[in-house]
Amino acid sequence: MEGGAHGFDGSAFRECFSLSWRNPYVLRLAFSAGIGGLLFGYDTGVISGALLYIRDDFRSVDKNTWLQEMIVSMAVAGAIIGAAVGGWANDRFGRRTSILVADLLFFAGAVVMASATGPVQLVVGRVFVGLGVGMASMTAPLYISEASPARIRGALVSTNGFLITGGQFLSYLINLAFTKAPGTWRWMLGVAGLPAVFQFVLMLFLPESPRWLYRKGRVEEAEAILRKLYTVEEEVEREMQELKESVEAEARERGSSEKVSLAALVKTKTVRRGLVAGVGLQVFQQLVGINTVMYYSPTIVQLAGFASNQTALALSLVTSGLNALGSIVSIFFIDRTGRRKLLVISLVGVIASLALLSAVFHETTSHSPAVGAAETSHFDGSLTCPDFRTSSSSGWDCTRCLKASSTECGFCASGAGSKLLPGACLLSNSTVRDTCHGEGRLWYTRGCPSRYGWLAMGGLALYIAFFSPGMGTVPWIVNSEIYPLRHRGVCGGVAATANWVSNLVVAQSFLSLTEAIGPAWTFLIFGGLSVAALAFVLVCVPETKGLPIEEVEKMLERRELRLKFWAPRGRSGGELPDGGTKDGV
Repeated sequence: MEGGAHGFDGSAFRECFSLSWRNPYVLRLAFSAGIGGLLFGYDTGVISGALLYIRDDFRSVDKNTWLQEMIVSMAVAGAIIGAAVGGWANDRFGRRTSILVADLLFFAGAVVMASATGPVQLVVGRVFVGLGVGMASMTAPLYISEASPARIRGALVSTNGFLITGGQFLSYLINLAFTKAPGTWRWMLGVAGLPAVFQFVLMLFLPESPRWLYRKGRVEEAEAILRKLYTVEEEVEREMQELKESVEAEARERGSSEKVSLAALVKTKTVRRGLVAGVGLQVFQQLVGINTVMYYSPTIVQLAGFASNQTALALSLVTSGLNALGSIVSIFFIDRTGRRKLLVISLVGVIASLALLSAVFHETTSHSPAVGAAETSHFDGSLTCPDFRTSSSSGWDCTRCLKASSTECGFCASGAGSKLLPGACLLSNSTVRDTCHGEGRLWYTRGCPSRYGWLAMGGLALYIAFFSPGMGTVPWIVNSEIYPLRHRGVCGGVAATANWVSNLVVAQSFLSLTEAIGPAWTFLIFGGLSVAALAFVLVCVPETKGLPIEEVEKMLERRELRLKFWAPRGRSGGELPDGGTKDGV
């Protein structure tokens, strides 16, 4: 996810379209590479809906929460490896070649998953996809950045962030489109192979990054590409001169710092404070629970009381749509509001949303419809849940029915006009499900009927609306600004790895937590972690808005604890180390 989001203002966005219109080659290049971001978003989002139907087809998956988490999280595990390998491949073989390899991995993963005959093959396919995601997450924005005119570089790189969230939104649309198709989840997972092939073909006819070519001594090739990107000779000459100076400086830096280890860097005060802020933000971005929503959104909707897979997918479009919209909102506020203030506003909203979700799910589970003996006896006795049939205690409700220990049981809601009336506790299999549906009733296996379902959807929408513009984008921006330039590559890699590892921990534990302690307590834990994140931001994260690199380094060297992030600032908002403000930065 390195380079997942970058900030720029509206004028840069308008100039981007103007220049791209005059020179379509630039737009073609950025769009072709940006498909990698689209695939990144699609493959991380599509599993949320596909999982509903995978559970229906494979009983071994439906009964095993850990296996469900494995299918989801193995893409994240693959991405950790893909990002590490991608960094080496980018320098060794070039950006264009790395994108082509990522496309092959995307395509191979899509084919393996679409043809899966069991959960093991699904997990293998998810690993392939994850490798592609890891490579694309760092290569696509790098290629766009190095092969774009300087004036619109930020705007074009930021489109990669839009395509990631847009790919997630597209995945929910595709999921919804294939709910009635034979093979459902196979189509959902397999369709990702098409844009991978499309990008592969486009990239075959595009050049390598001019910066990479120049670094490899292929100066004439680099200059030829720059002449396609810039229409004015002076701009080409200036860019070539900047490339020369940059590569020479890089060589000097590499010669002076090649033996510097991460352990040595941590002993440096400025680097250590930067790493604490940058890595901490990346870890908390995941620990506040965002990918539980993005990976398991339809499952959460079903836990809130919406039984239908189609309904769960349709309602999940709200969360993915708000996530995409939030990345756009961030563009227009990040440089007006400031990084730190936007983080605080975002986390306050996240905490309130998680508190609401926790309260709603507590009410949902503690006031679920009763199991009626008469309703259950309406069905053939062989279909009755064994635990209910042998139980001597009364007071069974839907929640207790779904937690039956000896075998899988489901709740067939009342057909008397209200799903909140007493229903039947029956064995959970496709035959019983069809019998329940055949009488016009709703069948529940992952959540119970609730009068608070729409309130839960409101909580999810609020969560995304607050998270996306702040915690969704600011950690990446802060990490691009807070490290000394000479150590930015190493420190940025550490932060990105911390993000992926935290992502893996959350993805691999969410369903197990909801099963063990219930969704109410699970969201309460995320709420507590969000409070810790807020305290961390107030204490450890400085404001970097408007500060040049050298001022950031000075601020980290002498930074004091300053909680008054709302205090008036200078014209640029640049806070000096002594607590004053710097005008005209």
